[in-house]
Amino acid sequence: MLFRLEAIAVWVLYRFFEALPIDAASAVGGMIGRVIGTRLPVTQHARRNLARIFPDWSEAERQAVIVRMWDNIGRTAGEYPHIPELTFGPGQRVEIEGMEHFEALRDDGKPGLFFSGHFGNWEILGPFAARHGIPLHLIYRAATNPYVNWVYTRGRANDGVALIPKGAIGARMALEKLRRGEHIGMLVDQKMNDGIAVPFFGLEAMTAPALAAFAFKFKCPVVPAHIIRLGGAHFRIIFDPPMAFEDTGHRHEDVLRAMTQVNETLERWIRERPDHWLWLHKRWPEA
Repeated sequence: MLFRLEAIAVWVLYRFFEALPIDAASAVGGMIGRVIGTRLPVTQHARRNLARIFPDWSEAERQAVIVRMWDNIGRTAGEYPHIPELTFGPGQRVEIEGMEHFEALRDDGKPGLFFSGHFGNWEILGPFAARHGIPLHLIYRAATNPYVNWVYTRGRANDGVALIPKGAIGARMALEKLRRGEHIGMLVDQKMNDGIAVPFFGLEAMTAPALAAFAFKFKCPVVPAHIIRLGGAHFRIIFDPPMAFEDTGHRHEDVLRAMTQVNETLERWIRERPDHWLWLHKRWPEA
């Protein structure tokens, strides 16, 4: 019954945001995030994470990041029904930095990997890629509530793009896409209990090794990409140069070293704009 009630609430909120113009939906979502999100129990995870990673900050500094983080989360939710307008519609809502790295991956005739994190409005990368010539198959974590899983898939769906669930079945799907020379997008900043321990902000964090494993298996380029919110429903997508992973043939050590580089890249983005990241994850073991 609880799942059904949650699904009704999500449906009503989705339709509410969908009915608003995009700028209004973004603004209202941000207000809901600031007013309600900051008071939810899950926010305690963000407070603990920030205190561990930035122990020298004052409580006021950490609280300011939490408020801005919730503003971004709320705006991302409000913008979700409007993703086609963000990435396909008229106007200049999304600007690009490093487009040459995206185009090189598109045109090299090889399989390729993009990775990002829950940063800015992370939902626009897949639709943008599809619009500009790369049907980017996205690996995602299905909703715990099966009645709201449609929300996870609706905004991400594009012609020719597969949404790949995490897990053994999804891994096989991803391998098949890469064998065909296609492209996979992954958010790699969440905890994976059966992953490998990789340093992240100087602390061991259980990390999914699949990105590096795919890269070594198919000898394909890996391009980091993240989205910056410039203000309201306006963004910049930044594509970094492809990462160079050392391949010594010692697979465990190579994967660990590669994922350390990946976590260092995520850390750099987060240090530059800590309010853009989703600090709500239980990313590190409890102290």
